[in-house]
Amino acid sequence: MEERRKIRENEVNLIIYLLEKLGLNTEQYPIKEEGEEYEYGKMGSISMGNPDISPYKDDLIQAKYKDSDGTEVFITLTQCAKNQLLDLDFWKVDFSKLITYPKPEDLTFTE
Repeated sequence: MEERRKIRENEVNLIIYLLEKLGLNTEQYPIKEEGEEYEYGKMGSISMGNPDISPYKDDLIQAKYKDSDGTEVFITLTQCAKNQLLDLDFWKVDFSKLITYPKPEDLTFTE
């Protein structure tokens, strides 16, 4: 991971949208002001934990969308064992660099 940085507005908006899809809110799952990028921001994944965060517990929700190059991208919001937000994880199926950060209306969900 890289140095800590401020979590961007588009990331916050996406997290809030994903929480709302679950009937949750930022009072239940506060969003930290800072996080760390994975892979130097290549795919858009961020860690929202702090140095004393507990280990991964489970996925809260998963969505997908097509990047502007037509490649499918999976997005997973995870929580730690202390029921705090852990990661906003992006996985572009061909492992290429994320081109366009998604807006909530770009996402689709499976039950």
